[in-house]
Amino acid sequence: MLRCIQLAKNGLGTTYPNPLVGSVIVLENKIIAEGWHYKSGAPHAEVNAIRRVKNKEDLKKATLYVNLEPCSHFGRTPPCADLIIENKIPRVVIGNLDPNPLVAGAGVARLREAGCEVIVGVCDDACNDLNKRFFTFHRNKRPYILLKWAQTKDGFLAPESRPSQAPVWISNDYSRQQSHKLRTEEAAILIGTNTAMNDNPKLTPRDWFGRAPLRIVLDRDLKLSRALHFMDGTISTLVFTEKKSVIDNSIQYVQMDFKKELSKQICEALYERQIQSVIVEGGAKTLQTFIDESLWDEAIIFEGSNQFSKGIKAPIIKNSTSTSTNCGNDLVHHFKNIAL
Repeated sequence: MLRCIQLAKNGLGTTYPNPLVGSVIVLENKIIAEGWHYKSGAPHAEVNAIRRVKNKEDLKKATLYVNLEPCSHFGRTPPCADLIIENKIPRVVIGNLDPNPLVAGAGVARLREAGCEVIVGVCDDACNDLNKRFFTFHRNKRPYILLKWAQTKDGFLAPESRPSQAPVWISNDYSRQQSHKLRTEEAAILIGTNTAMNDNPKLTPRDWFGRAPLRIVLDRDLKLSRALHFMDGTISTLVFTEKKSVIDNSIQYVQMDFKKELSKQICEALYERQIQSVIVEGGAKTLQTFIDESLWDEAIIFEGSNQFSKGIKAPIIKNSTSTSTNCGNDLVHHFKNIAL
């Protein structure tokens, strides 16, 4: 099962809105085939593993391992449960049941009805952590929320003033590369008006290979210039505003009430659009909104070695557990919300 999880991680960032799934086929205590799900619309992990078995007669004596319950419905691909039954695989070992209402135990039921021995719950916690985005989306009806920011050793996000419209770097090159890697793993990235105006970020993974996330910007009064990088039209972009709801090429303006629970409205809008995860990258007011409403799952904070003495203070996180690691001369703090 741990090998299934390892394989499944190869699809991180490319399978949305599908989950991460790996599969291994074992015969006489030896792995004879394995596969994982590459991207939405492509064959599922079980299909890829079964296709790699050279002698299909071996399947009649084999055990198939998979970290998530095989699907039992027709989507963009046929049901995996039917393929397992068709190939007369006698035993299936599963990590987690699928919370998607289209599956939700139906895959296991179909396999058992066909006479297949099914074991569920192997490495349950590890499999659950692997698909934390997918499970949060289906169980909580919202995207998985990752807060991310860089702060100085004395706890500031930005200096009191800056010479130009550009980021003031706090973290080192390795931390920034790690930050760009995170962008390839999540479905969307969100910033507030002031961050867009002051830093003019591109919100793309320039320092890491992978797909760019959906860009999301809060612009209550539509005061941000169309000349900003995130408005260049090269990547799909959502602008949450009070002014209008229109689609302008690859930029979609979505109207919402900024006087009410903003983070809750954002989560609802993203859930409607099948966005399973979002990095909230700033600024301080936007981050604190999600923290105050306890609408976050993880937070990653890159702490640089420099100090500003005064400026914009970093948000304060409560009700969490944390671990810290070194990244060059930076500290990387990883928080998990225990209030959920």
